[in-house]
Parts: sequence; structure tokens; C-alpha cells
Amino acid sequence: MNAERLLALYEKVAEAPDAVPRLRRFVLDLAVRGKLVPQEADDEPASVLLKRIAAEKARLVNAKTIRKPRAVSPLEPDDLPFPLPRGWAWTQIAELGVISPRNEADDTLEASFVPMPLIAAEYGVANGHEPRPWGEIKKGYTHFAEGDVGLAKITPCFENGKSTVFRNLTGGIGAGTTELHVVRPLFVDADYILLFLKSPQFIETGIPRMTGTAGQKRVPTEYFTSSPFPLPPLAEQRRIVAKVEELMALLDRLEAARGQREATRDRLTAASLARLTAPDTDAADFPTNARFALATLPALTTRPDQIKPLRQTILNLAVRGKLVEQDPTDEPASELLKRIAEERDRLLRAKEIKKQKPILPVDESEAPYDVPRSWRWARFNEIAAIQSNLVDPKGYPDMPHIAPDNIEGWTARLLPYVSVRDAGVFSGKHLFAAGSILYSKIRPNLAKVTVADFDGLCSADMYPVRAHIFRDFLIKFMITEAFVDQSVSEDNRVAMPKINQAALSNILIPLPPLAEQHRIVAKVDALMALCDRLEAALTTTDTTRARLLEALLHEALEPGAEAVTEAAE
Repeated sequence: MNAERLLALYEKVAEAPDAVPRLRRFVLDLAVRGKLVPQEADDEPASVLLKRIAAEKARLVNAKTIRKPRAVSPLEPDDLPFPLPRGWAWTQIAELGVISPRNEADDTLEASFVPMPLIAAEYGVANGHEPRPWGEIKKGYTHFAEGDVGLAKITPCFENGKSTVFRNLTGGIGAGTTELHVVRPLFVDADYILLFLKSPQFIETGIPRMTGTAGQKRVPTEYFTSSPFPLPPLAEQRRIVAKVEELMALLDRLEAARGQREATRDRLTAASLARLTAPDTDAADFPTNARFALATLPALTTRPDQIKPLRQTILNLAVRGKLVEQDPTDEPASELLKRIAEERDRLLRAKEIKKQKPILPVDESEAPYDVPRSWRWARFNEIAAIQSNLVDPKGYPDMPHIAPDNIEGWTARLLPYVSVRDAGVFSGKHLFAAGSILYSKIRPNLAKVTVADFDGLCSADMYPVRAHIFRDFLIKFMITEAFVDQSVSEDNRVAMPKINQAALSNILIPLPPLAEQHRIVAKVDALMALCDRLEAALTTTDTTRARLLEALLHEALEPGAEAVTEAAE
């Protein structure tokens, strides 16, 4: 594949979720395969360069400047991962310089200390350092000097690509984290070694070679020193490094431009949606704002994650009385509240329910926003009953067990769950009946609520709730920002914030007439289904772009793979 073909298809793949990071790795992969810059016949071959390096190492050993290096196992033909251009040679890092060099200096010399956090994973980001007296850092740390190349050997730093050419060291020398492999290059461009250490081929091949326990795995010294290393002529090394820096700068600009585009889209989307739900929005202006939002959102919505604010806007409009029209023939919400109160009194007299704490009257000044005239603000415990029936789960091993992790936040979707036995739970749980609302009372799960159409047990960090109004309308309100904001303000613990039963009981609920509740839920469900389709379409588009990008990169590295790209297109 040539550059023109990649550029011609770039617009199709540029919006893939990880396009720029993939292209960065692609540049490094091309660089170490000899496919980034053309070879020049006048360059001194790498084989001659290797002879000069060997002669210099012998001279340093004879002068007792360095110790005699350990012998490394020779490369076998089966070890070589890809063919090299003419003039290149396969070698090993151990042949290119001094492994694990040591510094000799006066203890009072100001030197550089480099801990792991000051070594970057990104190519082109210089190492940081902290000036310290050499005497303080010469023991117990890894040594290096100006121009040495260091590779982070411990997980996850190795997998993330942490490596650097040490530069701008105070006093010209330094020491740092013990989790480094270091080479001091001889007649080899240190930046070329660095881009090899950051290349996908080196990292991906090294990951399965790591040894040690989980969380403490390390790259063996042998892998660092003896892996196949593709060595170009010295002049070509410098051309490759210059080209990589040029392309990385271009990708930086592309990434910044994309970030700016996405930020602009997000701001415009937020502004468009905010105009629909702003507290000071005049009812006469709402149709105009709605038309503007509907006209602009298709162009602004390009990512699946942008659907969430759209869902929230739909819900916010619904619970403000702006999603469906009010019908003057509907029984007003005030009458519904009277009927609920009468039924509660009847059940109390019949001793079918326990007496609850008094319901606090609603002061209109408490209302977070205005609602239509036929609506009323009510307390949570006025329109729903919070149930508490703690049981020992050992007596219900086969019943379904629901925890906050089994609920998708902000959607009310119930995720896969298991039985009490399979969940392995042994502390007290709430027994709930089919049709209950299950609400997570613990932050950060305050937007987790769902309906269970079966009997079961739920975590003690949840409240089972029975609704006295249309259950689905109550659930729609419980996943709005208006409800969650009230819940958060009522947190009554510091270490593990939870909303207690008294605080939940006092939360304000906007209550429409019962008939309107049903119309609202039907409209919301229809619009959420539309959001689902839009989200699925955007996800499919992202997947298609990612596959096309993968095919393009595969074609570039594997001649004859054009058919894969054509299929992806």
C-alpha cells in the first residue's frame, strides 16, 4: 500500500475511536521494518557498522573502561520476525553498546534522579529529573548517563511503552528506579533504539516472555539484550528518526484538531439541549428551541457516548411536563394524591401496613422547577412505600439475587444476575416481591434503579419500593439528574455515602395526572428506542471504521492483503 492510498482513505478511518494511537504505533512499526524512508545505496551497510561497534567495545575492554560483556546466544533464522531491506542487519541490543553501565563520580557532584513517574510512555516526551547529590543516589538505584537508553521492565509500565533516552541530566549522569534495563549505545542513534523499544512488535512479543507473579511481572534481561534487533545503516537511522518525529508531530496536530472538533460538538450539543430544560425558558420559546435542537443534533451527534445527554434531556423534558401535551379533561394530580391517602388510611385501619412517619407538607419554594398547573409536587413516601424485610439469605439459596452491579446506571436496565447460592452472599438481604422497584442507596450508584418482575433477594445496599402511582413513571424520574441531585444532597455518611430511609422519603417528586403519566411513559419509551437505534448505528460505524483502519494497516505491513481492505471498505 502506498501513502496516497492511505491518505485517500484517511477520512474514513480518522474518526475511529483509537485512530491516532493506532497510527502512532503504525509509524513505529513501519520505521523498524525499513518501510518509512527509502534506502540509499551510498549508505555504509549495517554489517560494517557492527564491525566498528565490536572494535570499539574491544578497545574499551582492553582499556579497562568497561567490563568484558557476557556472551549472548546467536540469532537463529526462525527467530527473525520479518525480512529486512538491503543494507540492514539483524543483531541484538547487547551488540550495540554497554548493558547496565555504571557511573563513577565524586559524591558531591549534582546529578539527576529519575523515578518511574518521570519516564513517559509517549514517544517524543522527554524524561523528567530531580537534581540530587551523587552520593545520595549512587547506591541502590540503576545508573545511566546522558544519551543512554532505558526501558521500564515491570508491568504495566513495559506494556504501556515506558522507555526513554536520558537527556538534560544534571552533571551528565543520573540514577533512578531499579525497574529499568539500560544500554549505552556505541555508534548507534539512541533515538532509533528508543523507537524500536516502543514499537508494537517488540512490546507484544515481550509481554508473554515476562516472568514473576501477577502485578510484579518483569521483562527478563535476556529478552532486552538478546531479542532480534533490526539495524539500519547509521545514516538511515537518522533519516528514520527525523521522519518519525515529523509524522508524530503531524499526528499530534490531527489529534488536537479532532479533540477541538469534538469539544466544539459537545459544547454545541450541551447548549442546544440546555435551552430546552433551562429554568428560565419561556413556554412560548420552547417550540423554537425544540426545532433548533432537532435540526442540529443529527449533525452534532457522531459518537455513541453522546447519546447519554440526549436520553437525559428526554427524561428532563418528560418530568417537567414538556414532552406531551396536558389534557384538561385529565383528573388532576391533587385528586390522585387524595385517593392514595385514602387507600393508605384504609390499609392502616385494616392493619395491612404499619404506621409510617408523618409526610412533610411541600412548600412551593422547595420545588426545583415549575410544573404544569394540573401537576403537584409530592414527597417520595407520599407516592411510594419503602419496604424493609431483612432475611437470612441462607434460607433462600435458589432465589434470584440482585445487587447494584446487576443494574445499568441511568437506564433502569436489569443486567444478568445469579442465584443467592451462586452469588455467595451470607449477610442480611431484603426479600422483595415481584413488581418491586429496586433502588441502590449507595453512591456512586444513586442512578441505579430497576424493576424486578419476580420474587427475590436484593443487597442490603438497596431499597425495595412499591409505587402508589404508575410505577414506570416513578422509575423514569428516579434516573433523572433532578432526582439524583436531591439524593446526593441527602447523603448522610462520609466514608461510604448512603441515602437513608428518612432522607429518601422526603425527596420531591413531580406528579402529573395519572393519565398523563401513562402518556409520558409511552412517549419516553418510543424516544428511548430511537436513541437505542441511533446508539447502535454509531457503534456500528465506529466498528466499521476500526475494521477499515485495521485492514489498511495490515495491508501496509503484509503485501498482497488488498483483498482484506476491499472487504472492510
